[in-house]
Amino acid sequence: MPGKIPQFLKRKRFYVGLAFLSFMVFAYDFLELRTPDATFIAELSNQQGYEPRVNRYAFRDREMRYIELGNERLPFVLFVHGSPSSSSFWTSFLSDSLLLSHAKLAAVDRPGYGYSGFGDLETSVEAQAAAIAPILREKRKEHDTVILIGSSYGGTICARLAMDYPDLMDGVILQSSSVKPGAETTYWLTYPTSKWPLKWLIPTSIRNANAEKLSHRLELEKMLPFWEQVRAAVTILHGDEDGLIHPDNAYFARDQLVNAASVRLEMVRGSGHDLAWTARELILDAILGAIDGAKSGKIAALDNQ
Repeated sequence: MPGKIPQFLKRKRFYVGLAFLSFMVFAYDFLELRTPDATFIAELSNQQGYEPRVNRYAFRDREMRYIELGNERLPFVLFVHGSPSSSSFWTSFLSDSLLLSHAKLAAVDRPGYGYSGFGDLETSVEAQAAAIAPILREKRKEHDTVILIGSSYGGTICARLAMDYPDLMDGVILQSSSVKPGAETTYWLTYPTSKWPLKWLIPTSIRNANAEKLSHRLELEKMLPFWEQVRAAVTILHGDEDGLIHPDNAYFARDQLVNAASVRLEMVRGSGHDLAWTARELILDAILGAIDGAKSGKIAALDNQ
């Protein structure tokens, strides 16, 4: 005679609880939104014969990670992700054959994301920029042209890099970027999930994003006096229906960039915050345009000497 089924297995609450627990385990794994070295290398291998390389360096008390591939003799392009995300957000761009024929490509894990001290968040935009600047210092010695591209909050970091280290880059692309204090949507759920005990029940990447979101306004206000220090050529790409980072951010950046080598603003009609997917060709054109513009500027500078 088969044994009796335990009473707790008959209770609906048990299965609901089991389903919730299973979901949380899945969420914590999947929503880390980061790709281990070996997997990342495998995804990017066999791209025009270039072997991807994962690099790590120490910055203060943190280990930073970035991945790169391409021809050392070509211009250098560094991709900076938003939140929650990591360098793997840019995989399809890093593996783009057209881009690889024009530039060496790299993507960095911002502090607190990916494998740059995952969970050890840094909410200071100035400090995040300082943590990424060593890559630019190194590559500036090796490449005639250096271009930055940042998506969403990654654009915020790129703007700060251009302010604090104007000699380390030639061009900056701000894609759907948060730069105007208060001109973005903060969802109501951000507030309760940023407090104990709920903050410890959500995946680390979401917890990081919440903390950054709640610090955005103050951090952007701190940047206000430094916009005139940007000297690179800047391209601004933004969806005119972006309900997260409002289009006002694009116009604000344009108006603040009084000393930039050039400023190009393109509002993408009918697009929201997802330009990396809905306007991929536009982003590719912007990167290639930034490279060509930097080359033309250097030639013109030599001709005028």
